[in-house]
Amino acid sequence: MIKQAKFLTSAANKSGWLKDNIPEVCFIGRSNVGKSTFINALTNQNKLAKTSSTPGKTRLLNFFDINNSQFRIVDAPGYGYARVNHDQKLAFAKMMDEYLTNRDELKFICQLVDLRHPPTKDDVEMYNFFKHHEIKVFIVATKRDKCKKNDIQKNEKIIKQTLDFDPNDKFLSISSTEKNNLDKVYDIFMEMFEMN
Repeated sequence: MIKQAKFLTSAANKSGWLKDNIPEVCFIGRSNVGKSTFINALTNQNKLAKTSSTPGKTRLLNFFDINNSQFRIVDAPGYGYARVNHDQKLAFAKMMDEYLTNRDELKFICQLVDLRHPPTKDDVEMYNFFKHHEIKVFIVATKRDKCKKNDIQKNEKIIKQTLDFDPNDKFLSISSTEKNNLDKVYDIFMEMFEMN
């Protein structure tokens, strides 16, 4: 269970990354998938991760300390945004690429997708990137409360098929507002950290 969470720092490039051996999970998802809401619900803090009315504004990696350095959550900016100029996009993509492939502290990815819709081309490309680099992934399908009961399983199946989901990865659908399944998220985190 997450009992303590605090914001540590933001990094615009590698020089801002924290240097220690605390394991990290990186949260990645499209700009409007509900990532900040999920982090806030998970940590039981309303304002830990800032929710923005203009998706895709952040160009930084945000580092959060969990349970007094038990692990860290690293919040990556949403992908699939169009509001950034080309140079910014390239610089950011370069940093993300380096973080995802060369960061020793990074143990796995928590990739968020919207349970209501099939994964987008960006979602599939991101997941394929992780598979290619053999990075473990925990897929979290958000906005479960906005789905009809009898659509939940059907939509979960569509997501797995569209992503060509690897059965060695983890999958869970959640509702950040109803907070169901959030305790399971922490348990899966612990399991995935131990697998490293």
